[in-house]
Amino acid sequence: MIFLFRIGFLEVAWVDLIDIGLVSVLLYQIYKIIKGSIAVNIFLGILSLYLIYLIVRAAQMELLAKILGQFMGVGVLAMIILFQPEIRKFLLLIGRSTEINRGNLIKSINHWRSGFFHNEFDVHQLMEAAKSMKATRTGALIVFSRDSELKFHCETGDLLNAEVNKRLIVSIFQKTSPLHDGALIIYKSKIRAARCVLPVSENDHLPPQFGLRHRSAIGMSEVTDTLVMAISEETGRLILARNGKFLRGLKLKQVEQKILEYLHNAEPQKWDEIPVEPEPQEPEEVKA
Repeated sequence: MIFLFRIGFLEVAWVDLIDIGLVSVLLYQIYKIIKGSIAVNIFLGILSLYLIYLIVRAAQMELLAKILGQFMGVGVLAMIILFQPEIRKFLLLIGRSTEINRGNLIKSINHWRSGFFHNEFDVHQLMEAAKSMKATRTGALIVFSRDSELKFHCETGDLLNAEVNKRLIVSIFQKTSPLHDGALIIYKSKIRAARCVLPVSENDHLPPQFGLRHRSAIGMSEVTDTLVMAISEETGRLILARNGKFLRGLKLKQVEQKILEYLHNAEPQKWDEIPVEPEPQEPEEVKA
């Protein structure tokens, strides 16, 4: 092994620099995933403790190294328990990236499936319902899924398997309806279920005026490959959530375009790169 330089009792080689670089990239990616949640503080605490353990072991402080080593051994199990939501999210992101990088044949199949979905899906009925609910400030939460049945989330509500229809959607989200409290899930041109429970985002950087409905929309988009639309009951504000990001201040025509792009699997750019514009001063968009 070719050594580059020595720092006290430490001998640094090329392999060590590569190792440090790869670990730095891995830690940064993990930090990006858990950023904004309470787990980031736990992660930084465990990371600091592990660095102290490495320094103590390198300095050959046997007693302290043995104590910290026993703690770190138990800490692996503790991390799995504490970071269960984040680990699940990390694995979902890996699976999503793998799916994106499939071969051309599978991509063609996905495009065919998305095209079939779109041909059967009457988006105009949905947009008419959204226009009506925005005007009357009727709270709504609608999940669009093109590839996954979302069976687990559907089972938290009431199964419907109904056609997408303006009157049905509006009636579901009326305050007097027993199905209004929860989310509507649409998959393969069908309303699969209503009154579904969605995960709530733990992101601390969301606007303070966002209520539970909007946070559920963003939370659902964080852990699944879905597009979620939320309409505020207090203001009539509409947002679209995707991959943990959200867009607001969109006109209904723009909302329809984003939905069709998602169903076609033809989104022009990543939502991380789409700027969030301030809400325009228009009659259909009510400021908080």
